[in-house]
Amino acid sequence: MIGRIGAGIALAVVLGFVTVFFAWPVGAMLLRGITNDAGALDLSTFGEVLTTGRTWAIAGHTLTMAALGTAGSVVFGIPAAYILYRTDFPGRSILRSVTLVPFVLPTVVVGVAFRALLGAEGPLGFLGLDQTTAAVIVAMVFFNISLIARQVGGLWQMLDPRTVEAARSLGASRARAFFTITLPALMPAIGASAGLVFLYCSTAYSLVRTLGSPGVGTLETEVFRQTQTFLDLRTAAVFSALQVCFVLVSVWLTQRLSRYTTTALRLQFPRRQPLSRTDWLPLGITLFAVISIILWPMVTLVERSLATDDGYGWDNYRLLATSSGSGFAGGTTAAQALEHSVKIAIDATLITLIVAILLALLLTHKVNSPMIARGQRFLDTFIMLPMGVSSVTIGFGFLVSIHAVSPDLGQSGVLVPLAQSVVALPLVVRSLIPILAAVDPKQRQAAAVLGASPGRILRTIDGPYLVRAVGLAAGLSFSVSLGEFGATSFLASPNYQTLPVYIVRLLNRPGAENFGMALAAAVILGVVASLALLVGERIRPQLRRTV
Repeated sequence: MIGRIGAGIALAVVLGFVTVFFAWPVGAMLLRGITNDAGALDLSTFGEVLTTGRTWAIAGHTLTMAALGTAGSVVFGIPAAYILYRTDFPGRSILRSVTLVPFVLPTVVVGVAFRALLGAEGPLGFLGLDQTTAAVIVAMVFFNISLIARQVGGLWQMLDPRTVEAARSLGASRARAFFTITLPALMPAIGASAGLVFLYCSTAYSLVRTLGSPGVGTLETEVFRQTQTFLDLRTAAVFSALQVCFVLVSVWLTQRLSRYTTTALRLQFPRRQPLSRTDWLPLGITLFAVISIILWPMVTLVERSLATDDGYGWDNYRLLATSSGSGFAGGTTAAQALEHSVKIAIDATLITLIVAILLALLLTHKVNSPMIARGQRFLDTFIMLPMGVSSVTIGFGFLVSIHAVSPDLGQSGVLVPLAQSVVALPLVVRSLIPILAAVDPKQRQAAAVLGASPGRILRTIDGPYLVRAVGLAAGLSFSVSLGEFGATSFLASPNYQTLPVYIVRLLNRPGAENFGMALAAAVILGVVASLALLVGERIRPQLRRTV
């Protein structure tokens, strides 16, 4: 597929990128918490922060919200997995598509949607949940129901139903058959997806910022507070290090749970059964989740963005082209912020695609050497680390490393697309690998026997597969970069704001016009991000393979 020289160059590019723009910033951030200004080891700040009750209150609040968000996602996600992947009924594909909506939406958009739903003027304003911990937890569930449903449902539809049928014929109730046979078989998928959800919930920085810092805050909001309010980088570094430790422990526990839980039922081709009367409970839970948790906030967001004092109209959208009603937002209009976001997302997408394609080619390259195979597995694990590290930590790491070395570079906004590409890289790589791994190695071997060079093999054998995958990868990268807020909030230039940063600033300013503009901007951001992913998914050119 690729020659030795090409593989060496690709490896150097990938390792250089990840080292400079991930390992160095994160390492510099961690060192900041245990060294003084002279660079000598100094654990005094670490000791001061870790011995205060407020620190552990913040840590406990972060973990509690993540645990409750994970539990809610599992409670609603497992019935949805059964209904959407195991049963068949009219409208199932539409219902399944609706559950995938949260996956493509920027977190800032979701935060604003729940503010519209739970705010004083919203349909559920009477509940008093606006800017509370409960609002953040419900928003976490909104995001992660589809993740649980996809991963659990993908396994569920492949399970052989004959064991369950045998248990039912021997007198076991439906509930007993589920809890004693089906549920243990699903535990690998439930454990893995729940661990991933917990990871996402514990790093849900933008949700907390847009919905309002609840209670004592979280580890990530404290990093931002210490950095931007008190300019205390060492204390912020300690909180970042604590957050990284919690994330690594959760990843380790998830891997161990997945490793020691095996699937007892034999897999088969996907099989769905007609919806029956006995399915009323999972169907009711699924419909409640889709209507109340997913659709209602999004419909309310659109409705409130059109609401004005004189009824419904486009006033909030017209204000986006001006600075009227926006208060102080750095002199940037929402329309300009969207333009900035698109330009930055394009740059980030190009960077991400270059690195991701090289990495995917390296990871799917068939090797015979056990040592090289171990190297591939290490590289695969290493490149996934940005997914387990908060974007806030990455942005803060850029601030204390590259920005510290070159303040002019840090203030220019050049680092923003680089940080966004680091955040998007693991997801994009994971979208490319299954496509390239599907290439039959015998085709490459036959081409090599016929005298084709590694470059021609790459172009004619792997190229068509790669081109088909690049569209989706580009759409995914663009969508992630467009809505990225955590790292960008540390690095965006005041004169070159992105739309997510602009929306959060609007939310933090009093006034009905500010809130209305934030709603309208969130609708536009969500539409643009969704269209980018949809267009990217449809770019699948058919290329004729020749050698």
